[in-house]
Amino acid sequence: MHMQDWNAYRDALMGRVGDIAKLSPDVLRGLNTIESSPKKTNLLEPKFHELIALAVAVTTRCDGCIAVHAKKAVELGATPGEIAETLSTAIALNAGAALVYSARVFDTIAALPEK
Repeated sequence: MHMQDWNAYRDALMGRVGDIAKLSPDVLRGLNTIESSPKKTNLLEPKFHELIALAVAVTTRCDGCIAVHAKKAVELGATPGEIAETLSTAIALNAGAALVYSARVFDTIAALPEK
């Protein structure tokens, strides 16, 4: 199995994001507004935001999100145990979503005209 150089990947990605920011600054300003909104309410600790972001990154299969939010979570003091528990929730949700969408298959079949 080939291991990704996550630090190099994250650095290259952030460089490309910088390129996009120069071409379309309003898009990045909008994203920054959304990303910084939890800081205004401050109801959850920043570490928890990063753990949530990691779970979402896994469920949406976003390598860039994983690279950025894993680093931030560790910087904010997330332990390997906390990260593992967070990821177990992401895994459970993916399995649950597959189950729910499996039911849709049977709904679709039931809606087919009879032969």
